[in-house]
Amino acid sequence: MEQDLIKRITINPEICFGKPTIRNMRYPVEMILDLLSAGMTTEELIEDYPSLEADDIKACLLFASKLVKVNSIHKVIAA
Repeated sequence: MEQDLIKRITINPEICFGKPTIRNMRYPVEMILDLLSAGMTTEELIEDYPSLEADDIKACLLFASKLVKVNSIHKVIAA
């Protein structure tokens, strides 16, 4: 199941400047996560964006979860 969900997240340099998107559509994972964190529900997202499916939202959450599971974080100092 997890593998099927993560396959919904695509990275294509021709779409949204190579940001992770949902199924090669112009819905960046970042946007979906922002809307969820602002309080939108899965149902509201699907109502506003009818080409999305509930599994797309789950895939975004799974993708974010995998990104934060890092071994270490290094502080970068800009010059």
